[in-house]
Amino acid sequence: MTQTAEHFDTQDDAEGAANFIKHVTFTLADETYAVAAASVNEVLRYTEITPVPGGPGHVLGIINLRGDVVTVVDGRRVFGLGSGEINAQTRIIVVEIEDFILGILVDRVSAVVDLREDLMESSPNTGNEMATRFIQGVYNEEDALHILVDFSQMTQI
Repeated sequence: MTQTAEHFDTQDDAEGAANFIKHVTFTLADETYAVAAASVNEVLRYTEITPVPGGPGHVLGIINLRGDVVTVVDGRRVFGLGSGEINAQTRIIVVEIEDFILGILVDRVSAVVDLREDLMESSPNTGNEMATRFIQGVYNEEDALHILVDFSQMTQI
């Protein structure tokens, strides 16, 4: 399958919008998550992932991204959700953590949205220790609840 990328512009050109932060929203098991767009390099259509023997259960394997080897983790497993099917909506969100590039397999990428920083609430206790490490908080809109995630600690698991 061919990789096609959707690039995101993380520059905020709206004057006076300093209290808004751009996020990329995605779904896992019908729940909406959001990651700061500043950490997202690109979004790829699903491509074959080469398994790596002996890796942790949440690591699916590696992909070749324009000559670079990128580790791909299963977003569902990271958050303790059941496995999902790969379909036309499945995407790999490529994030940069310091000098480390990581792919996160998600069910679907929805949109790039501006979220008001003052409406972000602290992280709830989920009871799942690994998932809690990546949940930064929640953003409650009138019609949707976004779980805010930060994958910066992903290199430590």
